[in-house]
Amino acid sequence: MIKVTILYPNRPGSRFDHDYYLNTHMPLSVKRLGAAMRSITVQRGVNAPPWPEPTYAAICEFVCDSRDAYEQAFFPHMAELQGDMANFTDVEAVVQLSEIVLEA
Repeated sequence: MIKVTILYPNRPGSRFDHDYYLNTHMPLSVKRLGAAMRSITVQRGVNAPPWPEPTYAAICEFVCDSRDAYEQAFFPHMAELQGDMANFTDVEAVVQLSEIVLEA
């Protein structure tokens, strides 16, 4: 299995619209990527003194059976999904593809 992690850096002065992301972008992503996704999670960075500011405004994770399964689901919709990013953030996302080697 693989996990695609999309990290949205929390930079001073940057913009991240969590409402749009959760209520518009993620339903669009779920609809477009469909059954290829085993699970999808979204995390919101929390400002909770005395802890430091969160490194990321949000983190999204897609779990799939394989890289090929993810790419077949994502690539046909890549331009649409990436184009929608301007509606919720002005930061460049960091994307990491990982192999899941342990799940407890």
